Amino acid sequence: MRSTEEITGPGSEKSKPDIYVLRLYVAGQTPKSMTAFANLKKLCVEHLAGKYKIEVIDLLKNPQLARGDQILAIPTLVRKLPPPLKKIIGDLSNTERVLVGLDIRPLKD
Repeated sequence: MRSTEEITGPGSEKSKPDIYVLRLYVAGQTPKSMTAFANLKKLCVEHLAGKYKIEVIDLLKNPQLARGDQILAIPTLVRKLPPPLKKIIGDLSNTERVLVGLDIRPLKD
């Protein structure tokens, strides 16, 4: 049994080469973790148009999973795909900073 929750955006079941695989590391359902998840979900809906997959990993349930992505602080967002791997620490409230940090282009370029 895995202690992760996977959420796939609408339309992401179609095979698209430019899908974003995002992993959010949290420790329980703290206010900061819940805010980070809400901000991430909103960002994905607004800027990734169904081309994303979010995996939430609760380190209270599976602390050993932090080692794989070298997680030192929580909440931390890791962009697994497309390469290269990128990380953002915090509640993801600064949308512009998150977009730049993850190298995500807004749809209205």
